[in-house]
Amino acid sequence: MTTDTPPAAGRGTVRRLAGALHTRPRLRLTLLLTAPLLWLAVLYLGSLTVLFVSAFWTTNSFTSEVVKVWSTDNFHTLFTTPVFRQVILRSVGVALAVTVLCAVIAFPVAFYTARVAGPRWRPLLVVAILTPLWASYLVKVYAWRLILSEGGLADWMLAPFGLSGPGFGLPATVLTLTYLWLPYMILPIHTALEQLPANLLDASADLGARAGRTFRSVVLPMVLPSVAAGSVFTFSLSLGDYITVQIVGGKTQLIGNLVYSNIELNLPMAAALGTVPVVVIVLYLLAIRRTGALNSL
Repeated sequence: MTTDTPPAAGRGTVRRLAGALHTRPRLRLTLLLTAPLLWLAVLYLGSLTVLFVSAFWTTNSFTSEVVKVWSTDNFHTLFTTPVFRQVILRSVGVALAVTVLCAVIAFPVAFYTARVAGPRWRPLLVVAILTPLWASYLVKVYAWRLILSEGGLADWMLAPFGLSGPGFGLPATVLTLTYLWLPYMILPIHTALEQLPANLLDASADLGARAGRTFRSVVLPMVLPSVAAGSVFTFSLSLGDYITVQIVGGKTQLIGNLVYSNIELNLPMAAALGTVPVVVIVLYLLAIRRTGALNSL
């Protein structure tokens, strides 16, 4: 009975290669990251490049075919047409409103899960916060459509107070997006509060600081980078969303809707509209870079 064994030369080559990688960590890291970085460069950065380049093309007004001629007409139309300007400002306003609401709601929830709840309950509460992320996006949005519809749960709960639900429109869009992206704000704040040293809070109390002063001077400066990190998700996801506004937004139009509606009729204009969220998000990232939020992601 014989067994096949690799030749000695092959074993020696493998050993030399393993030794070279062991003594050269940078080479090992380079080989490890080459494939993912190529994937990122080709698919992600490449698609953004194609998007930006196609935004400078035009469309034949008769056949609606793309004409690959360099022109800035799309951007001129984008920033000189009042309707486009209103939609851009409305989209940025919705993203900011969702971000602010998420921060206001997430902070007390995260404070309870990180500092008040007992050690046995904290993992269960975190799982409860993450549970909505396991459900389908469309299921959650259509659930909110049922809640906000005429005669729905919102009207039923507000009827005893002589009020009615917001119905479909811009408030419904903000409310639904806040629900969708709230976990992305809670988790980083929860982590920051959990890592907050308890002796800092005790020292602040010993120095005579009240709860409000402790929050402003001790807690908020240390948690602010995590709030900014969570805002990256809530702001960018809200700015690029177009399905929620179609389901619960009524006649409200956001950037995503205009991109979707122009893909078939005017692809270069859709590309020009698509560059707006990219530019806004890049500017937003640059604005919060100094807070250290990018290190908290």
